[in-house]
Amino acid sequence: MNVGVVPEMSMKRILFALLGASMVYALAGCTGGSTDSTSSSSANSATTTPDAGGKKLRIGMVFDSGGRGDKSFNDSAYAGLERAEKELGVEIQTVDSKAEKDYTINLTTLAEQKFDVIFAIGITQGEALTAVAPKFPDVKFAIVDATVEAPNVRSLLFSEEEGSYLAGYAAGLATKANKIGFVGGKKIPLIEKFEAGFKAGATAANPKVEMLPSKYTESWDDTQLGKESAKSLFNAGADIVYHAAGRCGVGVIAAAKEAGKLAIGVDSNQDDQAPGFVLTSMIKRVDESVYQTIKDIKEGTFAAGSKVYDLKSNGVGLSDFKNTKDKIGEDNLKKLDEIKADIVAGKIKVPTKL
Repeated sequence: MNVGVVPEMSMKRILFALLGASMVYALAGCTGGSTDSTSSSSANSATTTPDAGGKKLRIGMVFDSGGRGDKSFNDSAYAGLERAEKELGVEIQTVDSKAEKDYTINLTTLAEQKFDVIFAIGITQGEALTAVAPKFPDVKFAIVDATVEAPNVRSLLFSEEEGSYLAGYAAGLATKANKIGFVGGKKIPLIEKFEAGFKAGATAANPKVEMLPSKYTESWDDTQLGKESAKSLFNAGADIVYHAAGRCGVGVIAAAKEAGKLAIGVDSNQDDQAPGFVLTSMIKRVDESVYQTIKDIKEGTFAAGSKVYDLKSNGVGLSDFKNTKDKIGEDNLKKLDEIKADIVAGKIKVPTKL
């Protein structure tokens, strides 16, 4: 027997075995895994929930530097993602960003794994997504609060000034001191929309009201700075302070409770963070915009371009004053409903700038 030659039948069996092994290996490599964390960001493990047909969409989300746990903007986005996981049967992957320099890395990492849609949460990711999206034309993206013009990007925008007008109107009706204040995060046009709407609503409700000079933290996550900014406004005589400052707003609400005054929350319903000390919250339905985008992907109706969520579509609005009805009064609640109807009807034009 010539041991240096493999018989023809044996050779075929070996080739088939090798081919089968290589296919198994290739499939294993295509299943994907958790996003690797970088030196400056952390990735959370993916959760998979197949739909009834066995097909699952893979959804990625990059948070801004304020991160989850802000009880506001990022948490609202995640709530929409969780809802899609539960109701639509999708696989989700989230990535935290510790600094703005992480955005490009994090978006690119998810795009390389070919997720069906990747969400960039926050206006500060606009520049990064503008650079990343064209490199991955077959990947769909969505960004909250920024306009990125690309054939594979949906921009999720909100009429914050309309909801803030209602918040200001409520403050104008509820204030006893006739002095109110505003704490913003970064002084950018987006946040100035909140400020402008708030001031316009307050002065429309109460011509005697004085809006103290606004405080800007230039941060989204420094809760202590948010608290100190609010304290300075309360010490200057304000009895109601509205914030649009991300995680900094946790400090604003804490300051209101300590001073025995009132805060107005933002983005998510923050009324229960300090029951009785949060007059209301200007809810911005980031959660709904995330869920609807995923639903559109699933149904094959996703379209790039801008989608605006306003008062008419219930994309913005106030919480139900469940802890502060005694501070606002039933007559004033009815008045707020009337003002909302007037804005929706176009009878009230809300400014976006001071």
